[in-house]
Amino acid sequence: MRLARNPFFEHISRGVVGMLECLAVAKIVFMGTPEFAVPTLQALAQGHTVVGVVTQPDRPAGRGQRVVESPVKQFARQAGLPIIQPQRLREPEALAQLTAWAPEIIIVAAFGQILKPAVLDLPPHGCVNVHASLLPRHRGAAPIPAAILSGNVETGVTIMRMDVGLDTGPILAQRAEPIHPDDTSLTLSERLSHLGAHLLLEVLPDYLAGKLAAQPQDEAQATYAPQLKKEDGHLDFTQSAADLERRVRAFTPWPGAFAVWQNQPIKILRAARVESVSGEPGEVLQTSQGPAVGCGSGGLLLVEVQPAGKKPMPAADFARGARGFVGARLS
Repeated sequence: MRLARNPFFEHISRGVVGMLECLAVAKIVFMGTPEFAVPTLQALAQGHTVVGVVTQPDRPAGRGQRVVESPVKQFARQAGLPIIQPQRLREPEALAQLTAWAPEIIIVAAFGQILKPAVLDLPPHGCVNVHASLLPRHRGAAPIPAAILSGNVETGVTIMRMDVGLDTGPILAQRAEPIHPDDTSLTLSERLSHLGAHLLLEVLPDYLAGKLAAQPQDEAQATYAPQLKKEDGHLDFTQSAADLERRVRAFTPWPGAFAVWQNQPIKILRAARVESVSGEPGEVLQTSQGPAVGCGSGGLLLVEVQPAGKKPMPAADFARGARGFVGARLS
């Protein structure tokens, strides 16, 4: 018996076949470095042809300054993917390897280097970036801390076609994600990393098939999120408690929020805002909830701290054991 033709299912079948053919012929080079980039590489490696991975060189890290591999390198090595780690992409050896890989598209996620025209123009489908903000807001190296610092109630991810500017290229797709009141850069980054990977997989077939029109960014709405420095974590208690509470969350895990007591840094790992506290900026006061620090307005309740050379501990325990801490002035 011959089954009747179903135009709907024939249309769907042709779409699936076309998508698979598109993905099968596309050779991808991936560029990324931190943990944020790993879900995207993992998703691409499971069903696409990743011909090479570019990541930052191994760096010293931690108290012992032990040289460690980037999270992307660790995953790529375990997956058996070819890896290069140039100091700069403009190095002749790096450009030669990229040319030899002959990618049809380069996917970038938190790579850490600016791509020059020689790289941007190499693949026929250009370079596509997974960026952790709703562009044009928070262009730059630290969009996740910037979203928390700004008091945004939501952020998201953007898939964009890269150009010579800093996150200025046209937008292919976006997806929003709420920022929870207790979110740190660590927790928010983890959610956005998976959101970005999923969104990229959704739009990549249409993009490669030429069916996705990119939309220019609204330059009037652009803001910038520059690279964070260690000294950015030093809290200024003349600011409001609301601002400082956001800084503690935004700077977790790096560069970490800290204050200075007895000429030694004390890391502030978790904190909360308490409007009922009134003290001089930097003055440590005892409350029923634990030690709090006076701010420009309100107070910053210390929940978890890490004194110099010690392990993290509840701030209330530290205050009970540290003579002179309550009543001291943090700077």
